[in-house]
Amino acid sequence: MTATRYDVVAIGNAIVDILASADDAFLAARSLPKGRMVLIDEAQADALYDQMGPAVEASGGSAANTVAGLASLGSTAAFIGKVADDTLGTVFRHDITAIGVHYETPPAVGGPATARCMVLITPDADRTMSTYLGACTRLTPADIDESIIVDSKVLYVEGYLWDEPEAKDAIMQAICAAKEAGRQVALSLSDSLCVRRHHEEFQELVAGFVDILFANEAEICALFDAPFEQAVQAIRGTVAIAALTRGADGCQVVTAREILTVPIRTSVTVVDTTGAGDLFAAGFLHGLTQGQSLLDCAHLGNLCAAEVISHVGPRPTISLKTLVLEAMAV
Repeated sequence: MTATRYDVVAIGNAIVDILASADDAFLAARSLPKGRMVLIDEAQADALYDQMGPAVEASGGSAANTVAGLASLGSTAAFIGKVADDTLGTVFRHDITAIGVHYETPPAVGGPATARCMVLITPDADRTMSTYLGACTRLTPADIDESIIVDSKVLYVEGYLWDEPEAKDAIMQAICAAKEAGRQVALSLSDSLCVRRHHEEFQELVAGFVDILFANEAEICALFDAPFEQAVQAIRGTVAIAALTRGADGCQVVTAREILTVPIRTSVTVVDTTGAGDLFAAGFLHGLTQGQSLLDCAHLGNLCAAEVISHVGPRPTISLKTLVLEAMAV
């Protein structure tokens, strides 16, 4: 394989997260499914924001969080995603480029505002998300810079993008470019409701194009309409590598040859689970692109996920590279 400029290029929704604490009664009164993500329109986003308590704003978006984690680990990363030419769009662009991620997708002028996700964190540290996609919906095949795809070891795509037809076309264009160049394609299933919305298409996508699959327990079960152990057997051999997270129980890494069960090594007080899967993917992909074993990749994923759930917000607050070096020294 020829040398590449980037370890990972990710395509995802460019979103600014708005995080606030809430209790289960607040969710129930608004018919928000706890621990899940629902799509809302701009009016609903404004209304929910008015009803939320004191909030913290932080640049987010699933795949963007992953590349932020990769950059913190010392990997080279690029991102493709659409913001509007507005204040939140400027905030998102500044945040992601300031940490060293290559990001040159042109902003949308006119039309919907930059996407935002209202994240409600309950006392058990679970997060319930209501997302206004806004400018994200304007990602098209014209936004895909194939030279960046070809110049990356891994193309990483978040499943949330599948909700928009033009974004879906953009993903397939990128995947075809990656495959033609001999690059690996990684997919995050993103959310079990997202999987159910596009069940048959996701099954075809995974079986036909994906090399590395990231999913939590609920998502992989939704993909195969089966209990976890049966879903593990179903994915085995369908993709080269499936990295399946299981919360406090760590993860399982599934290949045609083996199933690795990898517990979490570090103890952590869970504050906010927002970004846990995204940062697990960051750690795992960092290890993979640096030639580490699957076991070490899983440990890196668990370590990065543990850091992000120890505080409010979807991105690391310390250098993950330093965290990893300290963990290796223990």
